[in-house]
Amino acid sequence: MTAYILRRLSLLVPVLLIVGVLVFSLIHLTPGDPAAIIAGEDATTEQIADMRERLGLNDPIHIQFFRWFGGVVRLDLGDSIFLRQPVTEALLDRVQPTGLLTLYSLTLAILIAVPAGVIAAVRRNSWVDRALMVVSISGAAIPTFFFGILLILLFAVILRWLPSGGYVDIGEDPIRHVKSMILPALALGFSTAGLLARMVRSTMLDVLREDYIRTAFAKGLSQKTVVLLHALRNAAIPAMTVLGVSLANLLGGSVVVETVFNLPGMGRLVVESVARRDFPVIQGTVMVIAMIQVIVMLLVDVLYVYVDPRVRYGAD
Repeated sequence: MTAYILRRLSLLVPVLLIVGVLVFSLIHLTPGDPAAIIAGEDATTEQIADMRERLGLNDPIHIQFFRWFGGVVRLDLGDSIFLRQPVTEALLDRVQPTGLLTLYSLTLAILIAVPAGVIAAVRRNSWVDRALMVVSISGAAIPTFFFGILLILLFAVILRWLPSGGYVDIGEDPIRHVKSMILPALALGFSTAGLLARMVRSTMLDVLREDYIRTAFAKGLSQKTVVLLHALRNAAIPAMTVLGVSLANLLGGSVVVETVFNLPGMGRLVVESVARRDFPVIQGTVMVIAMIQVIVMLLVDVLYVYVDPRVRYGAD
């Protein structure tokens, strides 16, 4: 297992290199001159040229890339052009709202999807199964921003139960913090719950047809025991894979949700940085998300061993 983990970690640099090339290329191919935007509308040609020189934009593109990627390898993501601070500090200042939003959304998705998928599989082809699958398909189909607006309209405008936006630090007021995060977490987690519920249902149906399940029923075990202790555990591996992949979707979806609900997180920072052409922040955020995704998928692979003892990673 240790050799496998080290081998997977050794692939982190090539993966980040590929992601870095794509992100760096796309950003620098985008129309617009960052130096002109930073210098302002009234800047002279000389001032713009001086700004380009200060930002290193006059260097060949490959020199700019390797200078930036060398910093990434050293965990130096560069300096924000507009915020006048290192990108790492800018991300750390905003990591709490995004991290908590992702955690709450993931927890909510699991709490909704697993029971829904199990019930739909046990009651397959019934009206309960069809109703749950309609809801899950709706969750995967409805755009996150539109669902968020509907939640604001219902719970904040009509019922006035929850705030329509804003963020309260968890250390400042835990109750108000929870209230401020319910709608964003529901908007972001609902689509993940829909996808995960369908996967749980599909894998549960396959497992429930296995011989050992029929044997367990023949021994007189209750349906609850068979479903929860035998079937669900063996159906968990495909669902865990979907859950790991969904984390990237949650981090990406936070860009939209944080904008809709006015949360001061990494996603909103990216939106503001795109408008300002603050490319060090954009590049740094994408690289951090890519790094998190690689680490999460590694953790998912390690968890396979504990969920299913039959899974073993050899030295190859």
